[in-house]
Parts: sequence; structure tokens; C-alpha cells
Amino acid sequence: MANKILVTGGTGYIGSHTVVELQLSGYEVIIIDDLSNSSSEVLKNIEKITGIKPGFEQFNLIDKDKTEDFFIRNEGIQAIIHFAASKAVGESVEKPLMYYRNNLVTLMNLLECQIKFSIPNIVFSSSCTVYGQPDVLPVTEQTPRKDAESPYGNTKRVNEDILRDTIFANHQLKGIALRYFNPIGAHPSALIGELPLGVPQNLVPFVTQTAAGLRKELNVFGDDYNTIDGSAVREYINVVDLAKAHVIAIERLLNGKNKLNYEIFNLGTGTGVSVLQIIKGFENATGIKLNYKIVARRAGDIEQIWADTVYANEELGWTAEKDWKKLYFRHGSGKNM
Repeated sequence: MANKILVTGGTGYIGSHTVVELQLSGYEVIIIDDLSNSSSEVLKNIEKITGIKPGFEQFNLIDKDKTEDFFIRNEGIQAIIHFAASKAVGESVEKPLMYYRNNLVTLMNLLECQIKFSIPNIVFSSSCTVYGQPDVLPVTEQTPRKDAESPYGNTKRVNEDILRDTIFANHQLKGIALRYFNPIGAHPSALIGELPLGVPQNLVPFVTQTAAGLRKELNVFGDDYNTIDGSAVREYINVVDLAKAHVIAIERLLNGKNKLNYEIFNLGTGTGVSVLQIIKGFENATGIKLNYKIVARRAGDIEQIWADTVYANEELGWTAEKDWKKLYFRHGSGKNM
């Protein structure tokens, strides 16, 4: 019998790609998602890719009663991958209470159920935002975390602490926090990708929607940073590469290969890329000129960050296969991008 994995936020961008990779690796998957920033159509498209429709229940994990009822009715879950969260830096500055409620309470409810229903393993979707603006680049897993530049980043930092402390207090639990950088691209089938509801909060879906004429113009937040061209520098990782790392993390926990009950890994390519480089790269790859303008810096943004990925490469046996120039820009105007 296949191991059963719960994926929270599994109809979202990273979640849906991870569900595909889990199913292709032989796992049975059940999803919890409230569809606040995704669509149930994703379930049909996952089935088109894998031939298997994942289990699905729609509710918000903030509701503790519904969360407990789910675990009462669904026995045999061996591990959880927790994606469900609000995730936009800019929006978190405007709506901090929503972010603290959505991102902290959901994890606490899950962990309480893990203990109560004896589910030993969890992989947590963390973020490079826990590093704030680092003093030294690239960042390693030992780089000190600094005060977050946004409520979103702070929720990831606090959630890491909640996860660590809960695991230390409950030795039957094992967890891995994956600190990843900016996922972009889509599944090669173009059936799933990044299609946020409403106005995109991340760069690449705004680029693709501007190219497709869905947005009038693209804002570049600042051109006066101390970077190669004045725009902010980030690290971009293909979402399929990222999804595969989650499967490896699950296998590490299930097979008892973890060296500590709580482990942390950076997931990235090791290369920083500026916002303007992404725009120019898209234009060169597609032949489409983007209408963009330079505007003031955005609250919560950092100047630049990228990762040292040696530990994840060596310890997990995982490496990002695609650099930013080989990502799936050509699928940017597709239905599910």
C-alpha cells in the first residue's frame, strides 16, 4: 500500500506541482485547500498529467474543529507537506493581522493534530525571507536570521521556531524546513502553473500577464539599489525542481535518513538575478516587448539575496536542473499560468 501524504495548499502553485511529483513517485495524496487563491480546476489538470485525481477537501485550517474532523476521518497519513499560507510580501505589509492569523494558526492546528493522531513527519514550506537583508552573500543554512523586512517573512521565521520547539518537545515528531527562493516557471505540460486570483503579487506572473495584455504595465520597484543594474536581485528556481526536492525530503523522513529530528535546507540555484534581467530575459526569449516603468521601492522588499546550496546538494542529493535562462517562459501566456 502506498504511503499517504497530506498536502495543505495543494491546489496552489508550488503545492500542485509537488502533488504531481508525489503521485509520479507512487504516493497517495490528499489535499486540503480553501481555494482562496487557486481553483478546483487544478485537480482536473493534475489528473490529466498523472492519471490520478488526488483526494481533496475544501476548508481553511484555521478552523480547528474541521481540521480535527479531517484527521478523524482520514487514517493512515504518514506525512504532511504544509504549503497553505498567505504569501505576498507587499500584501503582508498592508494586512499584517491577516498574515499572522493565516500563517501561524494553521501550523499550530496542524502540529496539535500531528501529536494527537500520531502523524510523525512534516515538511514545512519556509522561505529565504527569514534571512532578512543578509550581511554576507550567498546565504547558508548557518547564516544568522535577521529581523524580517515584512510580516510575511516574520511569519515564516516564527513558524520555523514553532516547528522546531514543538519537535524538540515531542520526540516522536520529525520535520524538515525547506527555505526556498523565488519559484517561477510551470510544468512542461502547461496544464498547471502560476495563476493567482486577482492582481499578481509576484514578478513572473505579472510579467506574463503584461505580455498577454491582461495587465497594462509592469512596475519595477526601485532602480537605485546597490546592484548590477539598480533593480532588486533575487534567486529564481524552477517550480518543478522545487517540487522534486519536497519528494526527496519526504523520502528522507519516511526512510529514517534524517540526521536530526529537525533539519533545514536552502533550495535554490546559487545564482542571483535582477528584476531587469528577468524582464530582458523574457523579452529575448519570447520576442515580446514588455511595457514597464520604474516606480518607488516597495515596503518590505530587500535589496538582494541568493543561496549557497552546497548542503542541500550534498545531503539531499538534490540539485536544481534548470537555471533562470532555461525556465518555462514560453508557457507564460497559457491558460493556467
